Amino acid sequence: MSSLTPSHLTDDLKAEIKELVCDILEVDDDEVTEVSLFIEEHDMDSLRAIEIVAAIEKKLNITIEQSAMAEMPNLEGVYAVVERTIRN
Repeated sequence: MSSLTPSHLTDDLKAEIKELVCDILEVDDDEVTEVSLFIEEHDMDSLRAIEIVAAIEKKLNITIEQSAMAEMPNLEGVYAVVERTIRN
């Protein structure tokens, strides 16, 4: 496992987050990897980025800082931000 991969998120939770992301980006889940870039590879725009954050916040009942969006270029980044937010 990569040292960048958060250790406290369950595989089920990661799968739920990935499903949310794929639904919003309107891509099949096999097209999105932990390191594929949302903007460059999946045509994400700023509105979809906000939708992703809002969906995760609602699903997990957390609040993600607006500044953290820059740390979420791919699923690996999303997992790290969610992990940090849950711990704090």
